[in-house]
Amino acid sequence: MELAQGKKVYFASDFHLGIPDKATSQERERRICQWLDEIKQDAAQLYLVGDLFDTWFEYKNVVPKGFVRFLGKLAELRDTGLSIEAFTGNHDLWMHGYFEEELGIPVHHQPIERVFNGKKFFIAHGDGLGPGDRGYKLLKKVLRNPLSQWLYRRIHPDTGVGLAGWFSRLGPKHNVVEKPFQGAEKEWLVQFCKETLHHTYFDYFVFGHRHIAIEFPLSKESVYVNLGDWIVFDSYAEFDGQNLKLKYFNKAL
Repeated sequence: MELAQGKKVYFASDFHLGIPDKATSQERERRICQWLDEIKQDAAQLYLVGDLFDTWFEYKNVVPKGFVRFLGKLAELRDTGLSIEAFTGNHDLWMHGYFEEELGIPVHHQPIERVFNGKKFFIAHGDGLGPGDRGYKLLKKVLRNPLSQWLYRRIHPDTGVGLAGWFSRLGPKHNVVEKPFQGAEKEWLVQFCKETLHHTYFDYFVFGHRHIAIEFPLSKESVYVNLGDWIVFDSYAEFDGQNLKLKYFNKAL
């Protein structure tokens, strides 16, 4: 894809809407909507790279209550013609049709590759990639299993969504800042990027999940970018046709 003059591609992740309480989540939701209003003037494409919600489980005819400002803003942007693509994360991996049918937004359950102005991008939420974390990788297979999801849908939505939210809130991300960057040899996503570069070149690897906002050079030309989150950083990435840079949204409500 060649970007028109002045147009940009935006990336953001880890909004975790729904935590730690309704008031705080709605404040964050309003901030995200303000950011979306700000970028819509020059956005050619928008990628929402997972964990948009802290809990999201779709039943056949039921979705979790709330998030109307955010969902309405996405609908508004799509109606103006903005191309938006979303990803599942480890907190909202049970997305199966609602975004596509109601908003016209495709949802990716696996990493994707894109090329903008000749620059190659590898885009994914990041959970389950790289070495280690075997326990989560096994759990992810169980949670993504169609039979497991069918069985869970037998639970009444009031109980099912509430139970999923309770398990989700057990995670440490909601109470403390994630560990700082641990160094290339200890960061699983960096290891994944370096292994990938052995056989396939990418200019940029774009991930969420880790809750750190960082641009890490993998080589003279290839860069690993983690998008941070909107719990601590209010961070996102902007590709202007030549370079991808992390930015921060600090507009007062």
